[in-house]
Amino acid sequence: MKVRVNEEIVTSEEGATLSDLLTQLARHQPGIALAVNHTIVPRRSWSQCRLAEGDDILIFQAIAGG
Repeated sequence: MKVRVNEEIVTSEEGATLSDLLTQLARHQPGIALAVNHTIVPRRSWSQCRLAEGDDILIFQAIAGG
């Protein structure tokens, strides 16, 4: 299956979760946040969030500030 990650096409296995994708991309690190199709996905849901063909995923560094 093909998904878009930060504007690049990535091939992943059918039924993959966000956690699976992060492992595949070696991006499972503290301080990142994810959005799928313009919706933020809470970290606690990454292992349950199944990807679908054509999903648009944004991986970005979360920044705290004031």
